[in-house]
Amino acid sequence: MKVKNHEQWHSVREDELLDSFGADKIKSFSKHQVENLRLKYGQNVVANDEKTTWYKVFLRQFFDVLIVILFFAGLISLVLGEATDAIAIFGIIVLNGVLGFTQEWKAEKALEALQGLLAPSCKVMREGAVNICPSSELVPGDLIILEAGDRIPADLRIIEAVNLKVDESLLTGESIAVDKETKILTPEVPISGRSNMLWMGTSLTNGRGRGLVVATGSMTEFGKIASLTQNIKRDPTPLQKQLAVLGKQLGIFAIAISILISLSGWFMGKPLLEMFMTGISLAVAIVPEGLPAVVTITLALGIRTMVKKKALLRRLQAAEALGTATVICTDKTGTLTQNQMTVQHVFHLDANYEVTGVGYKPSGEVLLDGKPIDCRKDSILAKLLMTADLCNNSDIVEDHGGWESRGEATEAALKALVKKSGLSNFDSDLLRELSFNSERKRMSVIVKKESSSLLLCKGAPEVLLSLASQVYKNGEAVAITPSLRSDLEKACEEFANQGLRTLCFADKDVTGQEDEDASKLESDLRIIGVVGIADPPRPEVPEAISAAKNAGIRIMMITGDSQKTAKAIGSKVGLNATQHLMGKDIDTKEDGELSKILQSEVIFSRTTPEHKLRIVSLLQKQGEVTAMTGDGVNDAPALRKADIGIAMGLRGTDVAKGASDMVLTDDNFASIINAIREGRRQYENIKKFVCYLLTSNLGELVAIFLNILLGGPLILLPVQILWVNLVTDGLTSIALGLEPDEKDVMNQAPRKQREPIVNKPNLISISLIGGYIGIVCLLLFHHQLKTEDYKVAQTMAFCFLVCCENLNVLNFRSLRTPIHRIDFFSNPWLLLALIGTMLIQFAAVYLAFLQKGLQTTALSLDHWVLIFALSLPVLVIPEIYKLLMMSSRGAKS
Repeated sequence: MKVKNHEQWHSVREDELLDSFGADKIKSFSKHQVENLRLKYGQNVVANDEKTTWYKVFLRQFFDVLIVILFFAGLISLVLGEATDAIAIFGIIVLNGVLGFTQEWKAEKALEALQGLLAPSCKVMREGAVNICPSSELVPGDLIILEAGDRIPADLRIIEAVNLKVDESLLTGESIAVDKETKILTPEVPISGRSNMLWMGTSLTNGRGRGLVVATGSMTEFGKIASLTQNIKRDPTPLQKQLAVLGKQLGIFAIAISILISLSGWFMGKPLLEMFMTGISLAVAIVPEGLPAVVTITLALGIRTMVKKKALLRRLQAAEALGTATVICTDKTGTLTQNQMTVQHVFHLDANYEVTGVGYKPSGEVLLDGKPIDCRKDSILAKLLMTADLCNNSDIVEDHGGWESRGEATEAALKALVKKSGLSNFDSDLLRELSFNSERKRMSVIVKKESSSLLLCKGAPEVLLSLASQVYKNGEAVAITPSLRSDLEKACEEFANQGLRTLCFADKDVTGQEDEDASKLESDLRIIGVVGIADPPRPEVPEAISAAKNAGIRIMMITGDSQKTAKAIGSKVGLNATQHLMGKDIDTKEDGELSKILQSEVIFSRTTPEHKLRIVSLLQKQGEVTAMTGDGVNDAPALRKADIGIAMGLRGTDVAKGASDMVLTDDNFASIINAIREGRRQYENIKKFVCYLLTSNLGELVAIFLNILLGGPLILLPVQILWVNLVTDGLTSIALGLEPDEKDVMNQAPRKQREPIVNKPNLISISLIGGYIGIVCLLLFHHQLKTEDYKVAQTMAFCFLVCCENLNVLNFRSLRTPIHRIDFFSNPWLLLALIGTMLIQFAAVYLAFLQKGLQTTALSLDHWVLIFALSLPVLVIPEIYKLLMMSSRGAKS
């Protein structure tokens, strides 16, 4: 076999093509030849990523920096003999791993279906006979028999074509089915223009033919995109990066504190080993043990919320990452648009009608000057509708609550128009069909109407106008004058400028001429009118784009469709781009020049998967957090590369879903805005309880550190520290994660990617509150030591910390707004957590078995009054600080 570069098969003569593969389109391959070829080329399957195993998904949950720090903290606790602490820490690590694994494994199993896009079987010539063969067993040189409705099983060179039309939208983004032919092309023709090739994964919508397999498996265009997708590594989300930085900072801080305490005590004359152990214990106390578990639980609860909002998240951090997005790169077909062709205008020389409704659902009206009309009263319109209905090989059917096309999309749109008009079931007998092909650019049928035979024709306007001698005007056929021809051409041009595809309709009496050749039958036609057809935008998209702009997010359309269509759709949905680039323009530009263009409002058309991937990569290099939406195979590499990939759940391919982080279950672009709002809420809540936990730990650290320097007895036992950090902080932190979004969350600009999770104002709040808690706790402890025994003093310090942290959580319901301006009951879970935490703390003080485990003692009413009185400033200090900050912001604005 003399196989050449498969990129050039569109430019090879048929005899050379067959010779290259050693193929014979009559005899075809024998079983022995097929077996040898399969050994050489392998199965016709697209290699998926290395199969994800459950244990790998489970193990990768434990490589977070904070988890590693906690692991070593647990080991140290074991060495120090604190078995209870160690068990609790390891329990948190396992809980975090189980939660993360459960979500990711569910998503992996739900979307593990790359091969679902490929045809399971096909008709192939073997040993001179037609056989049904699994598509996975095809080899280069096989001859495939094709019929309308077939999924293309491999890359094919067409050697026989009868009215072939193929839906390539999943591969190229082209919304309209393309015509196919056997004509030999020049080598430089791009993939989108190779009309003599069929690509794996696309669908045959019309006609029949034969094709020779020229590429299988990973060598197909489909396979190359899949390989490109698999080779792209996912970058960590902004939250993952920030938590990793925070973990490193806490680790360094913990080690520094450990060294400082050890050396300080040693210089003060205490045994070095004792001070080393003390320093290690304090370092363990610094690490917020509950943080990884609370983050995971909050994100998992957010996933449940997003499911209700029609978004399935494959990764816990997906919605949070979307909340940081600064650019959304969106596909057009099926994302901004319906992916269902729709007739929007009907024109003839007496009237210009508008048609309402979208998609194939036959609900809508024909309007004239904005008012519904009775189509039966316009004889010319009735003729056009009859032609649209009878000169048609498609249909629309209701399936699973929606309407779907059965055949070519444009013809299905005409069927929907006819049903909307109220005129259908035209009485006629089909006598003959003159089929459409790419050379004729028209289709005609001859039907029997009573005692007459009538030719009905539809096709490209320029073709039908060249064949016409008459046109309908004022209800009658009149000679077509230059002026009337100009009126028709202007209408077609206006439709084209709106991004509409135009079809022209004509008829002719052919009684007694039914068997004449096509050229004679289709001469001297009578033009009826033209229609404008488009894949219309989703009605909710303009509002969603407007909301995104208000949130500081740029929307950038990147489509494989034509530039004219992209411009028209962009204008309709509110994307008023200042620049329009095609794929060939991208190829001529260096990265620097293209990067500058990406900073403006731009729409890209006629793009390839490589173009989309390059655009996303350049945006990321500029520091943009990039989201990418799509539904086709051609979108998969960019979906995978983007910071957040968003696939369409209803129309999206399994490849697109598998490459994405989020799947919209309703294919609604507006659901992205809901997801952004939810993502921003999640991040704000994570930030709130990170600051809250750090404040709590700082208070403990200040009290313990100063007490060591003073040489006092232990102010808190390790088990008491763990109780505060896990039992009390855990409940309130999780409830804080359920805090509803603040009113202005979608009026804020996206946060900067490198902005730390704890910024300068947060550090000031943490220092003020934590410092107060730690110092007052220490003073309370030493004051009680003078008047009461050690156990009472330690229990009071223990309860003071819990009370302060319970009041402190109210401060962190908002990082900007004072408490008195927040609806107190908007988060009932937090109020329940506060009540529950105090009840648990009372149990720790008064129940015997907890007293023994925590080494506490019962407190009197006077003790509790003092504790609550000293805790109240924790609410007052932050309120004053927030009011000052609000005044400062108001003065600046």
